[in-house]
Amino acid sequence: MDLRGCIFDLDGVIVDTAKYHFMAWRRLAKELGFIFTLEDNEALKGVSRMASLEILLSKGNIHVTEKEKEELAARKNGWYVEFISGMKPDEILPGSVKFLKTLRKEGILTAIGSASKNAGTILDGIGLREMFDVIIDGNKISKAKPDPEVFLRGAQEMMLSPSQCIVFEDAQAGIEAAIAGGMKCVGVGSLELLGRADLVIPDLKKITLKQLRNL
Repeated sequence: MDLRGCIFDLDGVIVDTAKYHFMAWRRLAKELGFIFTLEDNEALKGVSRMASLEILLSKGNIHVTEKEKEELAARKNGWYVEFISGMKPDEILPGSVKFLKTLRKEGILTAIGSASKNAGTILDGIGLREMFDVIIDGNKISKAKPDPEVFLRGAQEMMLSPSQCIVFEDAQAGIEAAIAGGMKCVGVGSLELLGRADLVIPDLKKITLKQLRNL
């Protein structure tokens, strides 16, 4: 393929912020008077904030008004933002920096395509903002994955066609979004979950440009 741009999901591909979401949800549960375990947390993966709150409340058998739900979700997000504001470069996932440097050296554009509204905070904390030509996050889009909006917007801002871009994703909804947007896609994680991707890798440590150009 004529590779001109790479678009990366942030969480699970470049960094792993899942533990901070868990810490914030666990803190909320504790305030509400029950224990929220790592095992319970599995049910929240890839689920929106409000849907996650519903799962947590049903786990604690707690009933609140819609207004209280909004307040609880906002409180959880406040703690999460506090936690991620303290992120450091040593939290970047293995292989990410080296791979980004390789792409940029080759003149291939790089973008973040994330649903998170906190992507900027994370990138500043880990010192990677300058490694991306374009940052598309939850503040710039209105439709969540599997809608391809986030990736199409990334291609558009890099002034590339979808066929010139490869998406790197760790979630099924992201793979579906890339396919819907007419882009090649690399799944970062397990083959059973990400089998619809054009290529599946465990992390960014061993991926080569040759592999990408052959997609």
